[in-house]
Amino acid sequence: MGTSNSQPQHSMDGDSSSSSGPLSADGGSNSNANSSSQSQSQSQSSRSERLGRSLRSLVEGYSTPRPLQPLQPLIDMMMLSAARETDRAHFVVRRRGRRLLLGDDEDDDDDDDDDDDDDDYDEDDDEFEEEFSKIKSINNPETKVLDESEFSLMTKMNCGLKAERYSQHDKPPSVMKMIAQREEGMRGGSGFTSHDFSTAIHQFLPNDMTVEDRYHHKAFCGTYSQDGNWFLTACQDRKLRLYRTSGKKFTLLRKISARDVGWSILDTAFSPDGSSCVYSSWSDSVYHVRLFGDSESQDALQLNPDLSRFCVFSLVFSQDGQEILCGANEGTLYIYDRFSNQRILKIDGHYGDVNTVAYADNTSHILYSGSDDGLCKVWDRRTLSETDPKPVGILAGHMDGITYIEPRGDGRHFLSNSKDQTIKLWDVRSFSSEDGQEETRKAVGSNHWDYRWQKVPAKFRNPPPKLKGDTSVMTYRGHSVLQTLIRCHFSPIASTGQRYIYTGCAQGRIFIFDALTGQPAKILFGHKACVRDVSWHPYKPEITSTSWDTIVARWHHRGWYEGDDDDDYDDEDSLRVMESSDSSGGSQSMWVRRNPRREEGERRCTARLKRRRDNRGDN
Repeated sequence: MGTSNSQPQHSMDGDSSSSSGPLSADGGSNSNANSSSQSQSQSQSSRSERLGRSLRSLVEGYSTPRPLQPLQPLIDMMMLSAARETDRAHFVVRRRGRRLLLGDDEDDDDDDDDDDDDDDYDEDDDEFEEEFSKIKSINNPETKVLDESEFSLMTKMNCGLKAERYSQHDKPPSVMKMIAQREEGMRGGSGFTSHDFSTAIHQFLPNDMTVEDRYHHKAFCGTYSQDGNWFLTACQDRKLRLYRTSGKKFTLLRKISARDVGWSILDTAFSPDGSSCVYSSWSDSVYHVRLFGDSESQDALQLNPDLSRFCVFSLVFSQDGQEILCGANEGTLYIYDRFSNQRILKIDGHYGDVNTVAYADNTSHILYSGSDDGLCKVWDRRTLSETDPKPVGILAGHMDGITYIEPRGDGRHFLSNSKDQTIKLWDVRSFSSEDGQEETRKAVGSNHWDYRWQKVPAKFRNPPPKLKGDTSVMTYRGHSVLQTLIRCHFSPIASTGQRYIYTGCAQGRIFIFDALTGQPAKILFGHKACVRDVSWHPYKPEITSTSWDTIVARWHHRGWYEGDDDDDYDDEDSLRVMESSDSSGGSQSMWVRRNPRREEGERRCTARLKRRRDNRGDN
């Protein structure tokens, strides 16, 4: 099928009419400021610069790590940020055999029991905080089913939280105290556990925006590879862009011109090994692209639809990379086999367009699909047949079409984002009854609005009671689902224990919900138009967003990159060899950037720890 010149029925050509302004910049210097305030400002700037450089020196010099090793720079960042935001100057960062003392305070008095030093962290501007508080005040979700669910118990275990009822008002543990306990050997080991990472990250959610790239057309898709080393975007200019994510800024590695694009590239997916990707549009085929190597070869994967106008809205690889699952218009699902190079299944599964598909877990046996008919269906790949396609079960409760499904990866839970302006959490062991399915069909059939250009109906703005037969575990509200198929995701298990649910918004915001309370933990303001896709780095507390304002932005905790000036480290004299121990008990050498302040801090740190040991021996 050739490129479609007419506007398809499932997309909208226009910028967001409802938007929020970008974060306002800090004001300029005050000409009436006295000399003491200027001195204080210079001191704070100098401290931030030193901390930023120290952080970069900790992270750099390490090759692609094993699965658990990328977590270590995360806790380093949290320690550094905690120091920047408090008046404490002395604390120790331990990094694979290295110790680093930060700060210039000469006072040796220890006061590690003060929990208030690191409880405060930077917030957005006052106007945005006021709106954030307003959203939270009107969003008072019922959590009874959630509190009694297996999801709540497992999430608390992953995050190191207590098994009893969790409250968003609970005071988070002091990161400074956690560091002190680690140094004293009081945390059951020589380092932080995954629970410690997840517990601490709650205080260091992304809150600062960095523009990584700006296009001339709307950005539709953006996702990290499984290892976090690459970021792939798709834009309405019919281009795929691949970025290297290491370093302070993304590095554009390759720009690929897509083929046979109608309207825009609508979805992309990395292969499990990250060496290739697939993309889809209003076209009879999806395209497979090899991302590395000298040639930019693209293969058309023919789905052979029976429709004159055909579009794949969603696609995903199986875990072994052999099959590609596609969701398309007119209620159909397709499975393409890469080894035989042919479509092997076509399933008429829904009464509306299939906007989203997903595999439940790494076995790739269980499939999820979501449609404009408002239903989420669960399929067993091993029993699927074209002649008699029957789902394993159906989950009903939304009042409008489904825009996206995100599996948790445990084979039991998944999220669904909907045009009824809600995200729902589901447990596939609790299917909906026939009556519940009929209630959803009636609710969807009663809608007479088009989410692409009309305002949200009043019945969705004022949260209605749950539909009869709604078997969802939890419902999350506050974001806006308009204009396009906006995505939602679980936060990574490695760094957050999947405690958060995050999504884009038609008003240019990014919502980070606390999955255990239903309340927004953070709302990020900065984009001027619809944020269609968001992706959380697998190991770092960073979210990258792609928006219809043409911007690709990376969100991180304020202070992560402050003070990093690569121009100061361009000569050979700025490097030194560092010996460090590896996980097997051996040692390895590496080049690290030299920092005289850091080296002096290490010497002072060693002397200080020796004095502590001597004092304990005397007692």
